[in-house]
Amino acid sequence: MTTKLVERFLKYVKIDTKSQEGVETIPSTEKQFNLANLLVEELKAIGLEDARVDEHCVVIATLPSNIEEDITSNIPTICFNAHIDTAPAVSGKDVKPIITKYTGDDIILPRDTSLRISVKEIPELKDYIGTDLIHTDGTTLLGADDKAGIAEIMTAIDELVHTPEKKHGTIKVMFTPDEEVGKGADAVDIEKLGAKYAYTIDGGSMGGYETECFNAAGGKIIIGGYGVHPGSAYGKMINSLRIIPEVLSIFPNDQAPETTQGFESYYHPDAISGQVDGTTIEFILRNFESQGLEDQITYIKNEIAKIQKNHPETTISVEIAKSYRNMKEILDLQPIVAQIASEAIERAGLEVRKDPIRGGTDGARFSFMGLPTPNIFTGGFNYHSKKEFISILGMEKAVETILNIIDLYVENFQ
Repeated sequence: MTTKLVERFLKYVKIDTKSQEGVETIPSTEKQFNLANLLVEELKAIGLEDARVDEHCVVIATLPSNIEEDITSNIPTICFNAHIDTAPAVSGKDVKPIITKYTGDDIILPRDTSLRISVKEIPELKDYIGTDLIHTDGTTLLGADDKAGIAEIMTAIDELVHTPEKKHGTIKVMFTPDEEVGKGADAVDIEKLGAKYAYTIDGGSMGGYETECFNAAGGKIIIGGYGVHPGSAYGKMINSLRIIPEVLSIFPNDQAPETTQGFESYYHPDAISGQVDGTTIEFILRNFESQGLEDQITYIKNEIAKIQKNHPETTISVEIAKSYRNMKEILDLQPIVAQIASEAIERAGLEVRKDPIRGGTDGARFSFMGLPTPNIFTGGFNYHSKKEFISILGMEKAVETILNIIDLYVENFQ
């Protein structure tokens, strides 16, 4: 298994699939089809004859049940999902993965020696001494988020097909685009997919699974201004840039991504663009409680209204839209899905780590679309970073966990 798993992963990460913010079409980048088309070919070669990719770059395939029909009808159809795209913020082109036997010392990335993978930053690294890690040369991200999930699902399905004595219900495989820009789930037809439960293979370190994520919102603060030649600006110019510090001051420093953890919420100014006659500040809000998110939205609106009163000479407006919700609300209604995930991880010989996702996941979107979908680990660390890396042992355990999930559905429902 290990050889095929690693070969798949190394092949996938070398295909640039970076998505792009601000694009209305799905997929946001045509190059995501390069991996999608390859996956269809590989799924058909494995034996999933209905494998296909649609116009939105959603790959779907079916592994039919190999159990007697009267028993199969009792076993829910389950789906395993991973996303094709990589994060827009860091280059995913010309990825050069490196396999390193970890000794306990810092791993210095060869093309940018200022970058180190260290126990100081990732205490869990000490658990991987003597094992193989895959990382970058320091010029790109690795793409384990989420090509590791893809490789793990593909390897698990390959093993099922070539182990016919291993009984299983109907399995759906789905690979989706544009998860990193929050749009890929829009292209999925859950009813057409035909699964009752699903698992995204898109988590982090070994043994982790997640049933909770943020409630999320994002928005823009737009500061008006008036530009005129500086030499004749007296009494005329309205410089929007001078209002930026007041606006940024409403974002609490002790409730920022860099100062919060666990279930703590945050406010995050994310980008600024502007000049004298107009500035836009983009921001995101995150909270595990739905009422908490409402309170954050109200706070931002009230604070901007106060700043507007201080600057009657111009307009300062705010636009806020919600993006996704905490999937716990849905998954609590279907406890069997998480119970099976936890037991599958235990069967793989791992300590179960149930952590909240301090971010979003397609699983949250799918859950509210009618497909309860917790998140399972891949074995990766430092996602969206040039210091991204993954443990081969963690990848192997993810495949084992997927296979255990499949076994448990047969055991629980036949």
